[in-house]
Amino acid sequence: RTSPLRGSRWLAPLTVCACLAFSAVFEMLEWFAAVTGGEAADAFLGTQGDVWDTQWDMFCALIGATCALLLLSRVHDRALARLGRGGPTATS
Repeated sequence: RTSPLRGSRWLAPLTVCACLAFSAVFEMLEWFAAVTGGEAADAFLGTQGDVWDTQWDMFCALIGATCALLLLSRVHDRALARLGRGGPTATS
């Protein structure tokens, strides 16, 4: 709420980039599990033989972040405006 990017054209692309960065870190953790776990990691990760699993996961993160921004930004802005006016909060 106090970001200097509030109202900026950079906020949405940076939000998507942050979501993709988090997804990439998770994919690296999966890779590390596969390297250290060997054959047992395949069952744990559930790739089911899909060589494109990492790319699909990242693509789904991109689509999810973009849809969330497009569909929920106004709802979020209205909720923050109500919060700033002293409207109802989650605890009341």
